Amino acid sequence: MTSRRTTFQFCGFGGQGLVLSASVLGGAAVLAGFNAVQTQSYGSEARGGECQAELTLSSDPIYSPTANAVDVLVAMSQAALDRYLNHLKSGGTLVIDPHYVARPERDDVTVVEVPVTDLATDDLGNRLVANILLLGFLRHASDVVPEDAFLTSVGANVPERFRDLNLRAAKRGKRLAIERGIKVEVWIHAAS
Repeated sequence: MTSRRTTFQFCGFGGQGLVLSASVLGGAAVLAGFNAVQTQSYGSEARGGECQAELTLSSDPIYSPTANAVDVLVAMSQAALDRYLNHLKSGGTLVIDPHYVARPERDDVTVVEVPVTDLATDDLGNRLVANILLLGFLRHASDVVPEDAFLTSVGANVPERFRDLNLRAAKRGKRLAIERGIKVEVWIHAAS
């Protein structure tokens, strides 16, 4: 029997919904029967300061709230990428928004560029849902959690007046993953 485990880190600046991203994905994982542990930290500013959230998902109990290295790093600002890139393990996946982040010089990871800020602005009229658009992309590209659990978690974690917009953003992210044909390997299998 094998266990499945993966760790994500979402980093950027306050106001981009990165902590919400971790909560939505973690909530979807719990709905799907996995264990989830999330930690987060903020800079001293309410908006615009540094922000990061780490999320570990596992089919087995999770005994530590933090990981020595992450499997998937999502970077939504250059300063955050510069600070947290060393947390990404060799062989991991780096997901960046080229609107804010330049592709790093690191050849031991897979880099996926996803223009979520521009798509959220152009296709949905609101750049504030870029985080959910990115999650929709990542969920479909990785199949880390079932789509129904993901959409339920999106709906449960955003204010009711923004629910429809966020659900449209999640579906736009899925379409982007389909259009680009990108697959992201997330589950790490280990003998238990």
